[in-house]
Amino acid sequence: MIMADRQLHAHAVGSVADLSERRRRALRISLVANAGFMVVEIVGGVAFGSLALLADATHMFADVAALGIALIAQQLVDRPASVRHTFGLQRAEVLGAQINGLLLLVTAGWILYEASRRLSQPTEIDGGGLLLVASLGFAVNVACAVLLARTGGSSLNMRGALLHMIADAASSVGAIVAGFAVLLFDSTWVDPVVSVLIGALVVWTGWNMLRATTHVLLEGAPGHIDPQQVERFLADFPGVSSVHHVHLWHLTSESAALSAHVVLEGEPTLHQAQTRGDNLKGQLADRFAISHATLELECHDCEPDDCGAADRAPARDG
Repeated sequence: MIMADRQLHAHAVGSVADLSERRRRALRISLVANAGFMVVEIVGGVAFGSLALLADATHMFADVAALGIALIAQQLVDRPASVRHTFGLQRAEVLGAQINGLLLLVTAGWILYEASRRLSQPTEIDGGGLLLVASLGFAVNVACAVLLARTGGSSLNMRGALLHMIADAASSVGAIVAGFAVLLFDSTWVDPVVSVLIGALVVWTGWNMLRATTHVLLEGAPGHIDPQQVERFLADFPGVSSVHHVHLWHLTSESAALSAHVVLEGEPTLHQAQTRGDNLKGQLADRFAISHATLELECHDCEPDDCGAADRAPARDG
């Protein structure tokens, strides 16, 4: 039994390490592809006089920075735990995603400013060049988005990088529309209007990213887990009399943690209590994907003063 548990643990560790390596590889490929095409868009935007291309290039610059931040964050996440950081640096992925959300909002501000200026002062645009570069950009964005989506899972860090790619793909679609408008109708005003729509999209994605990462950093309950359902499950578990002081929070965007006081029925021995606690932890992991659970097992409800102290400082070691 012990050997089987060790083999399962080794397999799980190997799977996590393999996923981390695939994520780093996806981020590196996307980083190189976007950095290369960013230069192409800057040259094309200046040469063809297109704000939509320059806006997309600026957004792509934010993408390059975002991918670099995501790559660094992923490398920090993979560092082992230490005496000073007993959970390792897993929150680095949330911090990286939050920085990316801020970058998106800054990028949106520049795009909207330039678009408003171009609306009042229209410039000459080469529609054919705009259409060509925007189409190539769309292909790069979609390819990188697919690559990141395949390894992203529910990681906020990877989601942040993916949102940059999706927003950039939408920007490229806008630039393509502007190119067609210039070629077919000589409507140069479409270029800054499309840029406004791109800016609004970037604001929306950036704001949603900031909300999600702030929720994790403030230790909010995971959105996919109902805390009341978890508490009911613990209270209804065989051999459990009652449950109190249930705390549920994000350790990382992919890892939920829980602490709770569990009052056991009867007068179990220490071995029996530990066995029930282990069973509860296993069920929490299987049913709710709670990977870090700390259960304080009790034979009766704690005193009010002790309960107050527990509420103020819940245990956090799984």
